[in-house]
Amino acid sequence: MFCHLRPMRRLCLEKIFPHWFPYSRALSGAEAVNALRPFYFAVHPDFFGQHPVEREINENSLKRLSVYLENLQKPGFKSLKPTQLTFYVRETDQSSSDGQEPFSTSGFRAVKFTLHTRDLLSTVLYILNSCSLSVEHIQSLNTNVHTQPLKEAKRMPDRPIKWDKSYYSFTGFKDPDEDLEQVSRMETTLTSWLDNNGKSAVKNLKNSLPLRKELDRLKDELSHQLQLSDIRWQRSWGVAHRCSQLHSLSRLAQQNLETLKKAKGCTIIFTDRSGMSAVGHVMLGTMDVHHHWTKLFERLPSYFDLQRRLMILEDQISYLLGGIQVVYIEELQPVLTLEEYYSLLDVFYNRLLKSRIPFHPRSLRGLQMILNSDRYAPSLHELGHFNIPTLCDPANLQWFILTKAQQARENMKRKEELKVIENELIQASTKKFSLEKLYKEPSISSIQMVDCCKRLLEQSLPYLHGMHLCISHFYSVMQDGDLCIPWNWKNGEAIK
Repeated sequence: MFCHLRPMRRLCLEKIFPHWFPYSRALSGAEAVNALRPFYFAVHPDFFGQHPVEREINENSLKRLSVYLENLQKPGFKSLKPTQLTFYVRETDQSSSDGQEPFSTSGFRAVKFTLHTRDLLSTVLYILNSCSLSVEHIQSLNTNVHTQPLKEAKRMPDRPIKWDKSYYSFTGFKDPDEDLEQVSRMETTLTSWLDNNGKSAVKNLKNSLPLRKELDRLKDELSHQLQLSDIRWQRSWGVAHRCSQLHSLSRLAQQNLETLKKAKGCTIIFTDRSGMSAVGHVMLGTMDVHHHWTKLFERLPSYFDLQRRLMILEDQISYLLGGIQVVYIEELQPVLTLEEYYSLLDVFYNRLLKSRIPFHPRSLRGLQMILNSDRYAPSLHELGHFNIPTLCDPANLQWFILTKAQQARENMKRKEELKVIENELIQASTKKFSLEKLYKEPSISSIQMVDCCKRLLEQSLPYLHGMHLCISHFYSVMQDGDLCIPWNWKNGEAIK
């Protein structure tokens, strides 16, 4: 119904970038990456170490952007679904007065935009302009894109380009090498960091205790009232924010109790967008109003029907692939809605039906695979599951799975052994340091957690008594007093 808007949008782009638009298809993948460097420097999660919520949002949005860009480059693609992204953009000199969202006191601002472009160049330009970043450097990346017709354009070599220091002086962007050097100089040790931050963490934790009790009360009350399996959060929101979200849900339950009871037995997750997740959790977008939440609960029966069809589809794929189990691992895959995941499975299933590759029935039982839309070749994960591209060549898929099946079983066995060791070390560390809670970020692997806990147990760390400790990739004191430390923390003298 909105197809009549596409010519209008194209006309707007042509007015803004008249000399670029006729040759937009000539931009290669490597050139797109180079053109987006200012954007990557402004949003890279490594520069948000003291802001875990913003860091996590940028990480997830970058994954979804990567999938979008990969799909644009696939041969024969027709159109992509609009993809809404949110980024926290670090302050640069040129964007301090651009009329966009104001900067926070932390030096970054939130930018939200929806991608519905059809080629790499217009996508790059749209991203940079949405974030109020300069586009002047794009023309210098490959003059062939703008001076030659499409059929004569030459592809730039797929290798990274190291920009001259003058580029950063001219544009005002920060040199990433200098940023990394500064981070390295500021790197500290675990004991010195705890000495400097332990007292503030204790104070924050003490102040948050009443709210933590209120959060537990609200969660138990709503879970019982709506007969929910669980209530979770996809982001590292503070306790006050979580309480506010539960209060909103509680008010909605008072107004539409029978409608909300349709979620009986489900897990509710507060996240960035409303819908049902690929694993069947009810997602409540924190930016949506009650009206949107109510509509979602009203549609749950149709979602349950789609979920049943999805499970049948997984079983059919499993049957065609010798009994291998199709799984969705939230920590390792982009956040997908139920509809998006069903579409992926359907495309993959139809390709398998056409090829009819022979697998001995049940020969691969006990093995697992996940589907990826952003990969071109299958791979075996260290945890034992196969990463299978949706558009993978069936013949290559058969050869790869059969040759890697034994290694996959060994990896899965090792994963289970590591999980046992990890749980034992978590319990030992919690007991030794009298921790109130010890947990890890989803991106921390069992191997990393085991290594971290083993080294922790060799230390004497009195500041940890009664604390909430999160194993992460960076140091941070969260607003409610949780201590975040990197899994590969260093001890001894600080690096200078």
